Amino acid sequence: MYFDSFASFIEMGGHGPYVWACYAIAVLVVVFNVWSPLRIRKNFIVDMKRRLRREAK
Repeated sequence: MYFDSFASFIEMGGHGPYVWACYAIAVLVVVFNVWSPLRIRKNFIVDMKRRLRREAK
């Protein structure tokens, strides 16, 4: 699709709000899918360190 200006690109022929909302939701899902396992891994490591320290005493 060819757009005359950046404004018409943002508008997407009147469908801009829907298109950009879908892009925003997709980006949020991807960010959550990357962030969630990292957070779970960090919490697991912290818990294991805490457990090892407690068992060492």
